Amino acid sequence: MSGAAPYAYAGLDRVFHERARLGIVTSLAGHAEGLGFSELKALCGLTDGNLARHLQVLEGAGFLIQSKDQDGRRAITRCRLTSVGRTRFADYLAALEAVLHQARARETTADSGATKTRPA
Repeated sequence: MSGAAPYAYAGLDRVFHERARLGIVTSLAGHAEGLGFSELKALCGLTDGNLARHLQVLEGAGFLIQSKDQDGRRAITRCRLTSVGRTRFADYLAALEAVLHQARARETTADSGATKTRPA
């Protein structure tokens, strides 16, 4: 956050700050070994095409890698966060926590000001 524009929230990375990608990255953050495409699809409630597009964006940013594995005769796409992705996601979460803290502090200030001005 900048002193000149305290509500600009520069730390909120637009790559993560999209509902579907936030779900994908949050799912992967708890699985160092990664998750299969089908697992991610089910966890995030996305279609094949929608998930594939969001994975492409995350991979293009260097936050995720996809690998193809074999499970018997079936190919499985496994997705996992890169070390850069994990670090940047942690930074994003810290920035989001700062936003929430600032909003709660302003709300508390506004509530206590409203209490003082209410007639008895």
